[in-house]
Amino acid sequence: MESQHFDLDAFDEWIAGAMEKYGHLLLRLSLGLVFAWFGGLKIAGESPANTLVEKTVYWIRPELFIPILGVWEAAIGICLLYRPLIRVALFLMFLQMGGTFLPLMLLPEVCFIRIPFVPTMEGQYIIKNLVLISAGIVIGGTVRHPARHGRLE
Repeated sequence: MESQHFDLDAFDEWIAGAMEKYGHLLLRLSLGLVFAWFGGLKIAGESPANTLVEKTVYWIRPELFIPILGVWEAAIGICLLYRPLIRVALFLMFLQMGGTFLPLMLLPEVCFIRIPFVPTMEGQYIIKNLVLISAGIVIGGTVRHPARHGRLE
């Protein structure tokens, strides 16, 4: 009687194949969900980031600016969820991302416990945008070859 053994290499190949097949799609959907969700919170006046936005963009009335920013972010998210609008989403996203780093320069006392290596919670919230930018770049790399990166429209 032959013994069954677990083939770790075959399992690893299967897992890596599934990640390759679905990773870009899941990245796009999760990024879209995050933008739509956080934008919706701003529209509803419920975002924990509203105070930081108010302090950063102090030259525009927050009751005007924050909902506009929320609509902008929600539009990014919705466009990411519908594959034909990825280019629109990424254009809007990259226009917006530069502004997300403004508090690091304008409000260092809010963003850092010790500049530049010990960020506050707000600083961490901003710095994580580097990951969102990288995700956008990866998603942007799929626009010319949709068949390789999931077909969910």
